Amino acid sequence: MISTAAISPPNSELAVKKETMHVPVMVSEVLDGLSLRSGGIYVDATLGLGGHTEAILSRCPEVRMVIGLDYDTEAMEKAKSRLAPFSDRVRFIRSNFIHLHDVLLYNRIEQVDGILMDLGISSFHLENSGRGFSFFRDEPLDMRMDPSGALTAADIVNKFPVERLTDLIQTYGEERWAKRIAKRIYERRNIEMILSSTDLAEVIASSIPRKYHPRRIHPATRTFQALRIAVNRELENLKEALDSFPPCLRSGGRVCIISFHSMEDRLVKIAFREDERLKSLTKKPLVPSLEEIHGNPRARSAKLRIAQYIGGPTLRGQDYYNDCNPKGPKCDSA
Repeated sequence: MISTAAISPPNSELAVKKETMHVPVMVSEVLDGLSLRSGGIYVDATLGLGGHTEAILSRCPEVRMVIGLDYDTEAMEKAKSRLAPFSDRVRFIRSNFIHLHDVLLYNRIEQVDGILMDLGISSFHLENSGRGFSFFRDEPLDMRMDPSGALTAADIVNKFPVERLTDLIQTYGEERWAKRIAKRIYERRNIEMILSSTDLAEVIASSIPRKYHPRRIHPATRTFQALRIAVNRELENLKEALDSFPPCLRSGGRVCIISFHSMEDRLVKIAFREDERLKSLTKKPLVPSLEEIHGNPRARSAKLRIAQYIGGPTLRGQDYYNDCNPKGPKCDSA
């Protein structure tokens, strides 16, 4: 195990980069949670702009390799640029994390030492993607993490029956005004289609009585969250990953998952508690320090849970690869 307590802080060049790029949350907790070992292979299953991978590789030179997965091509290219100094120790795979099992088999890696998932949306998607994730920018109402996906937020807003729209906003957004919001969306789209993020935000805000507008967040926050979750099948993908990740780990390997809302955290909590292949190492989730929240307000709702693989079915190795020759993306070099 590599002790992160003795690791030197990142140099000034990396610090400058972090000021202008997505800031990864709970870095120290993640490094400790993964229990990094010399020669270990780790998976950053939600690579994004590469912040956590950068921290692992820059602070822990004994780590052999980090495999980064992401299905957003644009974000992947930015991560490649950011992680160029570590080209010999990082591999990039354009894939959804639900395919990790097949990706490892295809690349003839039977098991890894740790898996990290950061389920939060990055600053890139909010500020620079142009896909309508933010209600503060006038952008097309898209919200696809994978631009090749078929369903967009505009499709949901303009085509879903009002009852289904209500249920989606209520379930995924935990929004008490879901019925009123869905009704107002329905009325507006019958006049003209809602195609931009700011137009939708205005419709949502007008649906909620002003005296009930939340104080700390924009009134459209929960509905936008619900749409993003639905477009990207985030909860379905998380459930599948929680079931398929354990056999990808070597005995004693760890999985660290950072979630940002109660539905995600609930799924992780139940999986870590009930999966006989795992031992939960966090009775209660770890949360960011007050100092981190002050420096990075987006970290305030983060929760980190950690589990250790203690046994069970493992990935089949070379014989299975030869028999099936599963099709999937190989690792790209940096």
